[in-house]
Amino acid sequence: MGTVASTGFNRADMRSLAFQILTGRWLMVFAAILVMFAAASATSMFGLYSSAIKAALGYDQTTLNLLGFFKDLGANVGVLSGLINEVTPPWVVLSMGAAMNLFGYLMIWLAVSGKMAKPRVWHMCLYICIGSNSQAFATTGALVTCVKNFPENRGAVLGILKGYQGALTGAIITQMYHAFYRNDATALILFVAWLPAAVSLGFLPAIRIMKVDQRRNELKVFYNFLYISLGLAGFLMIIIIVEKQMKFTQSEYGGSVAVVLFLLFLPLALVIKEEFDLWKTKKQALNEPSQLNIITERLNAEDKDASSPPPSPPPMSAAATSSRNQLPSPQKQNSCLSNVFRPPKRGEDYTILQALFSFDMFLLFLATICGVGGTLTAIDNLGQIGTSLGYPTDSLSTFISLMSIWNYLGRVVAGFVSEIFLTKYKFPRPLMLALVQLLACAGHLLMAFNVHNALYLAWMIIGFCFGAQWPLLFAIISEIFGLKYYSTLYNFGSVASPIGSYLLNVRVAGYLYDKEAERQMAATGSHRKRGEELTCIGAECFKLAFLIIAGVTFFGTLASFILVLRTRKFYRSDIYKKFRE
Repeated sequence: MGTVASTGFNRADMRSLAFQILTGRWLMVFAAILVMFAAASATSMFGLYSSAIKAALGYDQTTLNLLGFFKDLGANVGVLSGLINEVTPPWVVLSMGAAMNLFGYLMIWLAVSGKMAKPRVWHMCLYICIGSNSQAFATTGALVTCVKNFPENRGAVLGILKGYQGALTGAIITQMYHAFYRNDATALILFVAWLPAAVSLGFLPAIRIMKVDQRRNELKVFYNFLYISLGLAGFLMIIIIVEKQMKFTQSEYGGSVAVVLFLLFLPLALVIKEEFDLWKTKKQALNEPSQLNIITERLNAEDKDASSPPPSPPPMSAAATSSRNQLPSPQKQNSCLSNVFRPPKRGEDYTILQALFSFDMFLLFLATICGVGGTLTAIDNLGQIGTSLGYPTDSLSTFISLMSIWNYLGRVVAGFVSEIFLTKYKFPRPLMLALVQLLACAGHLLMAFNVHNALYLAWMIIGFCFGAQWPLLFAIISEIFGLKYYSTLYNFGSVASPIGSYLLNVRVAGYLYDKEAERQMAATGSHRKRGEELTCIGAECFKLAFLIIAGVTFFGTLASFILVLRTRKFYRSDIYKKFRE
């Protein structure tokens, strides 16, 4: 006890430091990272366990793509979670999301494992929609809270959080899948049912709205988070390359998972360091007499101001009194419908209806339908694309891991680089969105023509572009329409993704795949039996679909360029000035 006291660090200090860490803003960021990482595990691994669903339940590709559409619908339609989050603390939506994830994917596991009677297709669509909708609840509770707590660094916040969500998730869960379950895709479904629920419930107290406290080293801390995540991504990339050269045993996968989990939880050391430095600064300030005098003087001044009577207002002229009496009533002023088509300046707080009826939102929505819908179609059909082109099963997990790494790079590059370009060069984020979608067109064309040995490059491009569009989309929404109703507007922007997925995935890719598969069966003189899996082989299975997707994505690029022209004056101004004031 004497040793502790001699160092000036007693039990009271330890309790104070522990309280600082547990209630600090950096543990909140770390908790949000883990919540978003876990929440995306089921949706990002759909390409790996979709074949198990298809084989166990005897679906054709159109039915499987319909299931994929409802997965995307649930993951991205979070308007309900946004509205709930407007009036409740974040722990409410996080708890609801945990319950939905557990229920939805547990029901899918029971169906695929044969522990319940084969459900109807609409039952499976409902289960996966409920399960994946938990991701929207988790994202609303975690990401929206972080953006509101760090408004001046929203690009960095979105880059880091969206980088872990879905991007690194796919590569990390793939390693855990091979280490824990080898190639049992049915067991993977059970794993992604309980993991997100456990993580969300474990970090409920840490994620909450805090007072904005802009510090000089905030961006530096986010860069440290970035460096750790880059190290994790680099290690995963090395493991993917090594796995390609040699076949891993289950114990070797276990060793790689141990390193991955260490790097995943390494930001916790950064959290402790930052909160310890802040706690030490506060303690030194309280122990310095000069600081105490300043605090005392401020308190006395506040007491004096509080005790003195408020100054009487200046006398109003008769004209002023007359004009005041002629002002419209508050009911007419505050009508939510009277000013729908009279929005404030860009960057101010729009109402929900003002934002939804804005032409800027329409352009952003249209660009997202085309851009995200196309890349998401490629990702959801990853397993079938690889099989149709003759790639072995082991290569499919390599594709998923590779796409996940580049998905992550797209998210962090779009978040951090767009923030740097915006603050230093006034480079508008909508222009970066347009350039990313233009790059996605090249990836779709490589996929359509099956260029020799270019499929790996195509997956890199598609993964990068899919990831890059999300932080750009959500940052643009927050900048143009304000943060007051960001919970709802953020989720409304996500609705464009399942719309694009349905049009391009179900109505285009799935339909053309089944049509080509039936043509191949007719050419061989065979007929499909009821409940038999419908399989297509060859480059023609997806060629026409990706040519159409490339054209649609280019149309979305044009919509983004129109938004660039409309907002160029706004992005030339200091859009973060009001937060510094």
